[in-house]
Amino acid sequence: MTEVSSCDISNAVVIKDILARLKQCSSAEDFFAELKVKYDPKVLASARLHILKRMGQYLASEDFDDMPDRVVAARARTFLERAYEDFVTSNPLKERVFKVLQDHDPSRPVKPGEAFVSLDDILSPIPEK
Repeated sequence: MTEVSSCDISNAVVIKDILARLKQCSSAEDFFAELKVKYDPKVLASARLHILKRMGQYLASEDFDDMPDRVVAARARTFLERAYEDFVTSNPLKERVFKVLQDHDPSRPVKPGEAFVSLDDILSPIPEK
């Protein structure tokens, strides 16, 4: 990470009601500031929605009921760091966190009944009537 967010990352994450506070965040930068996670603005600029979607997937895999606030805050921070690292070492096209990218994965075989137009169909002349 070449740069850090504008927040002071030396402070500890405020743990009280962390999930409620995260729900109030309105930008990717807000999440990083709230959880005191370092980031490179260039990475965030190109993958912000993908990072947040991946973090949401990680959060959804946890059952936070009856967990102490400090554990919830630590897990949320870990999930954001992990999601961010996914896109530091990869990119949105490789990670394919959104359905539209998953559906149009060129390495995925086309299933019967899926819309597919071959290059031959596109290049062939239209028959005259």
